[in-house]
Amino acid sequence: MFSGIVEEVGKVSAIQDSGQGRRLRITATAIIEGLKIGDSIAVSGACLTATEFGTDWFSVDATFETLRKTKLGSLKTGSRVNLERALRVSDRLGGHLVSGHIDGLATVTSSREEGFSRIFEFAVDTSLAPHFIEKGSVAIDGISLTIASLRDSATDVRFTVAVIPHTLAATTLNEIRTADQVNLETDLIGKYVGRWLGIKGSNQNINKEGLSMTKLAEYGYT
Repeated sequence: MFSGIVEEVGKVSAIQDSGQGRRLRITATAIIEGLKIGDSIAVSGACLTATEFGTDWFSVDATFETLRKTKLGSLKTGSRVNLERALRVSDRLGGHLVSGHIDGLATVTSSREEGFSRIFEFAVDTSLAPHFIEKGSVAIDGISLTIASLRDSATDVRFTVAVIPHTLAATTLNEIRTADQVNLETDLIGKYVGRWLGIKGSNQNINKEGLSMTKLAEYGYT
């Protein structure tokens, strides 16, 4: 489990593709502190396992499923990636609960300056629509952000986020451009609620006890 607060931006120093998947070697410094083989690291939002490490690098293996669902398959030597170690029970939860399990890719449709922040707009597949609400949480390339605005259409879902200068400087968001793709993870709690309510696009309906919006309202969930 992660918080979406990026600790460090690392750089892909080597890529090895094989019949089993892809091995990435990533240079880093802060992430290495206290690292053990088998530890989980979010690499641009995707939860991966450290398989080897040295004084200033670590390696992770990405399966074909991960390569299909994320942008890790398009990374090149020299690509910069956001890094976060798994949370400890004693850590402050500065962002939101992030599992590191990517739901899909979002496409940057525009960016503009507004005051000291930068507004990014993203487009995602309509199947993810039930998991978005205005002022809700979303993880973009492993970064915890708040949805500023939201609109649906017949072809896609568009949402915006407002990014402050610190986040731009401390992550790879300052490098993305229109038409780039980013890893997307929707709100973990929202996905579970959507499945229980049997909302279309939220996987199998397991609402066996008659759970409904009316029932939730009775218990103060409005």
